[in-house]
Amino acid sequence: MAGNGGIIGPTNTVQAAQCLSAKRTTFTSSGTFTAQATASVDYLVVGGGGAGGSDAGGGGGAGGYRASGCFTPSPTRGSAVPVVSGASYTITVGGGGAGSGGGGASGANSVFNYEGCATITSAGGGGAASNQGGGGVAGTAGGSGGGAASSPGSAGSGGAGNTPPTSPGQGSAGGNGSTGTGNAGGGGGGASAVGGNSTMPGRTGGTGGNGVANTISGSPVSYAGGGGGGGIEGAPSAGGTGGGGASGDNSSVGAAGSNNTGGGGGGGSGITTNTGGAGGPGIVIINEPAVTVPKSAPGIWSMNTVYDFVKDNNWITRTATVDYLVVAGGGTGGSFRGGGGGAGGYQASGYGPSPTQGTALELSFGSYTVTVGGGGSGVQGINPADSGAPKGNSGTNSSFSTITSCGGGSGGAQQTHSSVCQMPGEPGGSGGGAARCSGKSGGTGVSGQGNPGADGAAASGGYNLGGGGGGAGAAGSQGSPDGGGAPGSGGAGGAGLPNAILGPATFYAGGGGGGAEIPVGDTPGAGGNGGGGAGGSGAAGSGVSGTVNTGGGGGGAQGSPSSVGTGGSGGSGIVVVRVPSEFALSGTPGPAFTGSTHPGGDKIGKFTASGTLTISEA
Repeated sequence: MAGNGGIIGPTNTVQAAQCLSAKRTTFTSSGTFTAQATASVDYLVVGGGGAGGSDAGGGGGAGGYRASGCFTPSPTRGSAVPVVSGASYTITVGGGGAGSGGGGASGANSVFNYEGCATITSAGGGGAASNQGGGGVAGTAGGSGGGAASSPGSAGSGGAGNTPPTSPGQGSAGGNGSTGTGNAGGGGGGASAVGGNSTMPGRTGGTGGNGVANTISGSPVSYAGGGGGGGIEGAPSAGGTGGGGASGDNSSVGAAGSNNTGGGGGGGSGITTNTGGAGGPGIVIINEPAVTVPKSAPGIWSMNTVYDFVKDNNWITRTATVDYLVVAGGGTGGSFRGGGGGAGGYQASGYGPSPTQGTALELSFGSYTVTVGGGGSGVQGINPADSGAPKGNSGTNSSFSTITSCGGGSGGAQQTHSSVCQMPGEPGGSGGGAARCSGKSGGTGVSGQGNPGADGAAASGGYNLGGGGGGAGAAGSQGSPDGGGAPGSGGAGGAGLPNAILGPATFYAGGGGGGAEIPVGDTPGAGGNGGGGAGGSGAAGSGVSGTVNTGGGGGGAQGSPSSVGTGGSGGSGIVVVRVPSEFALSGTPGPAFTGSTHPGGDKIGKFTASGTLTISEA
C-alpha cells in the first residue's frame, strides 16, 4: 500500500539512518573546528617548542604532548572528549619560541576547546639557557623543560617538564649542565624522555629527549622531540625524534625544530657566539568517529500507514521547538584590593540582543536534566603582613540539553601589605578582574558567552585598584585614573545583557566591580547591570554579592594596612525554556521550577535550582 494516502506522486518511505564516515581535521595554525555530529572525539594537541640557547647553550624543550585513542601509546593516552553536532570550537596552535643571542624563548600553548567549557591545553616547551653572561643557568620549565647551560665550575639544572602538570603527563625535564673546563648545554626534554646532560671533558652538549609516535594523521609521525644541547667540540648533538633540532657544530647556529611537530630548537655552538634554533610550531588534529544519523520520514502519510509504522516501532519521534536562556553562576570578587568576579556565561535563543541569539533546540518529548550553576562563595582576606590573600572561587556551569554555559571567573587578589599577586583574574564564562600587580591581567571570557575582566590599575600615591569583572555585554573596566570615573574608584564591572524570555526584559550576567586600597579607594567600582555586585567601601569593606539567579559577579573587597574585607559571592545562575502553546512543560522538584503561560500562549518554564524538565503534548 502506498504510504501517501492515494495522492499521485512518489511513494513515501521512512528514510533509514545514515552513516557518516570518520573525519580527520588538521590544524597547523589557529582556527575553528565545527563538529559533523554529536560524539566523543579523539585528539592530538602539541604545544610550540622552546628555542635553543646561544653560545653552547641548552636545547629547547619540546611542546607539551597530549593525545587520546589508540593512535598514541597507552602511557600517554588520555580520554576522548565530547562535541555537539554543528557546534564550533576554538583551536589555538602555539608558535615556537624565537632563538636569540641569549637564552631561548619558550613556545606558546596549543589549545582545543571542547563541549562543556573545557579545554585540552598543551603547554609551550621551555626555553633553553645560554652561556652569555656566565654559565650555570637553569633551563625554563614548560610542556617539556629547556636544557641548562654550564661553564667552568658552574652547572645549571634542566627546566622541569609537565608544567603545569597534566595526567597523563605532557613532557619531560631538560638535561643538566656539567662542571668542568669549557661550556656545554643540556639537551631539551622530549615527550617521552628527559634531555641528555652535557659532558666534560669533551665539552659536548646533551642529546634532545625523544618524542612520541602517533598515527592519528593516518601514518606514524613522531612529535615533541627536544633540541640538542650546544657544545664546543665534536659533532653536533642530535635532537630527539619528533622534530627536535640538532645543535650547531663548531661554528654554527642551532637547527630549528621541525614545523608543526612542537620540536625544540638546538643550542648554538660555543666556538663563536651563535644563536639557538627556533622551536617548531605545534599542531592540533581531531578525529571524529563514524556516526549514525537518525532516520526521518518526509512527505504526506495516511494515518493507517503511520499507525503501522508506530506499531512496528519504526516511526520518527515528534519534536518541540525550544527557546532557552542558560546563565551560569558568577565568580567571587577578589579578597584583598581585589578584582571583581566575572559574570556567569550567557547563552540564549529567540530573545535578547540579536548578535547573541543562538539557534532554538529541536527536542523530542521526554525528560531532560537541568543544571543551575551556583555562584562562587566569597572568601575573606587575611592578616598579618605578607600572608597570601586567599583565592576566590569561580562560579559553576549551568546546562540544559546540549547547551552548557561556563561559570564566571573569580577576581584576583593582592597579598597583604605588598604588591605581590596571589592570582590574576581567572578565566570563565566572563573573566574575573585582576588585582593591580606586575604582569597580572584580567581573566579571559568564553567566546559567545562573555567578555574578559580588566587589568588592575594604579592610583596616585601608589595605591592599588582592582579591575572590574567581565559581563555578558561588555568587558570589565580598569579603575580610575586609567579607566574613567571618580579619582580612586575601583574598576566597573562589565554590563550584562537584557532578555525577555520571561516576558519583561531583565538584565543578566553583569560583572562585579573592583575593590580598592584605602585611603584612595573610598569609591568602589560599580557592579555591571545584570546583577553584578559593587566593590567594597570603607577600610575593611567587603564586596557586594552578585544578585541571585542573574549570574552576576561578586564585587572585590577593599583593604588597608590594618584590615581586610571579604570578596562578594557570585550570583547563582538560571535556566529558562519557552515553547509554543501546543506543548506542555512540567518540572521537578517543585521549589526549583516555576511554570507559566505568556499572554500570547507560549509555555514558559523557569529553573532557579537544578531539576528535571519534561516536555509533552498540551
